[in-house]
This record gives sequence, C-alpha cells and structure tokens, in this order.
Amino acid sequence: MDFASYLESRISLVDQAIERWLPASTEYPAILIDAMRYSLFAKGKRIRPILLLATAEAVCGEWQPFLPAACAIEMIHTYSLIHDDLPGMDNDDLRRGIPTNHKVFGEGHAILAGDALLTEAFYVLASADIPRTEAVKLQLVRELAQAAGWQGMIRGQTADLLNEGNQASAEMVHFIHRNKTGALLRGAVRMGAILGLAAPNQLDALTAYASQIGLAFQIVDDILDVEGETHVMGKTAGSDQAADKSTFVSLYGIQASKDQAQQLVAEAQQKLQQAGLLDASRLIELANFIVRRVW
Repeated sequence: MDFASYLESRISLVDQAIERWLPASTEYPAILIDAMRYSLFAKGKRIRPILLLATAEAVCGEWQPFLPAACAIEMIHTYSLIHDDLPGMDNDDLRRGIPTNHKVFGEGHAILAGDALLTEAFYVLASADIPRTEAVKLQLVRELAQAAGWQGMIRGQTADLLNEGNQASAEMVHFIHRNKTGALLRGAVRMGAILGLAAPNQLDALTAYASQIGLAFQIVDDILDVEGETHVMGKTAGSDQAADKSTFVSLYGIQASKDQAQQLVAEAQQKLQQAGLLDASRLIELANFIVRRVW
C-alpha cells in the first residue's frame, strides 16, 4: 500500500472507531454532542492517532486492538484546538476550512465541548477492551495525562500566552514548541510503544524520534503561517504575526527554519535505526510527511 492510501485507510478506520465511542446526537443536550462531533469530524489529518498505531505496529506487528487509545489521543488534540481558537486564546475564526467551534456554537458551548472531549478521552482509555494488562493501561493513562497537562501541552500553551507581544529567546521558543505541540506528538509515539510492549531501549529511541518530529511539526506550522494559503491550510494565514507570537520564523527566518525542520527529521529517522523495530518504514514516511506537508 502506498503512503497516500495508507493515510486514507488509517484516517477512515480512526474515524469509524471515534464514531463508536461518541454519544449519539439524540442524547441530551444535543448542542453539546453536536459541538463535540463538529470539531472531531472536521477533516483532521489524524497524525497523532496514526503515529500511535504505526508505532505499536512497528514494535509488535499489531495495531487494530489499539484503536481506542488512538481515539483517546485524537479527542485530546481536538479539545485543545477548540480551546486554542477561543477569544481568550488565539481568537481564530477558521479551523480546517470551516468556522471555529465557538463561532458556530458560542463560546460557552465550545468550552464545554472541549471539556467533554478531554474527559471522554480518559473514559475511553479506562473502558476499552484493550488486550493489555491493567498495569499497561494505567501507564497509558499516566502518559496521556502527562503529555496533555501542565507538564506538557498546557505548559507550552501557557508559555506561549506569556510571551505574546515580545520576541522570546531561542531557548523559550524551543520550550514552547516542544511542549505546546511536541508533547502530544511525543505522547502518541510513547503510547504506541507502550502498547507494543517496547523494550526500554526501544522506548528511548522512539521517544527521541518523537521529540525531533514534534519540534519539526511546529516549525513547519510556523513556516506555513507565513508561506501557506488560507484556502489550502484551512486556517487563517498570518495569524502568528497578527498576534505578535514568537516563532522559529521570527527568530531565524524562513530558510533557516526550513533547514532546521529537515535536519530534525533526518535525526529522527536516525533514531529509528537504533530501535530494533520490526518495520520502521511507516514511521519514516510519517516523519517525511510532517516536514513536507502544506496544511
């Protein structure tokens, strides 16, 4: 299967799995369910769940039993986007080519939809029939909470807010990117490795791989904010500059940022060679996709 077909197939299977875990629109109150579904099914790339599944497959050869964990991490990611778009955060009007959640449902309902997805993710992990021991499942919960919480994504988001309006240092920009965006991508890979019952050396190598592609992912986002087109990306181009955010582009310029992203992906692929995986080809392709994407 070529990579484009692989992505399409995995996106479809993740979507079907998410559908099974979501409440029906007939549940009360309908506006909450509709708001949750609106953002979850807004044609996302599903990079985090696909990374989780690809990592598990690379380690142990299995991936289908782990779809619930993939759903959980996508719910966390979607909640973060809903909240990130709010007037009190980035105040964005467009996400994935459609109006942001709060523009459709109102700010209060958008906050609650994000809250619901955040908590539903942990319900899925706790309830799913994943063929692993309770100790492994507890490790998954801990990993996701750490990646999404104050030690990861929320820490990065807070630092991003604190540094709006002034050019942050290189050290701070790296800190923001590795946490705000990188932590959840790293969590996806680590959860896949945990589900695959990775050996300690494999987990270390995969964590290093994930750290590099996580930073590269946000660097590419910074570049696309300058060079990308709104109708292609599905979100408003130039929003970082409008919000006076510190980015790799504002710090290093376009070309140097592109060079750093390419270098990070090359380093990530080198880390995979140290992991002793059954087949690292999909993880290599995903790293290349991250740096070459246009949306």
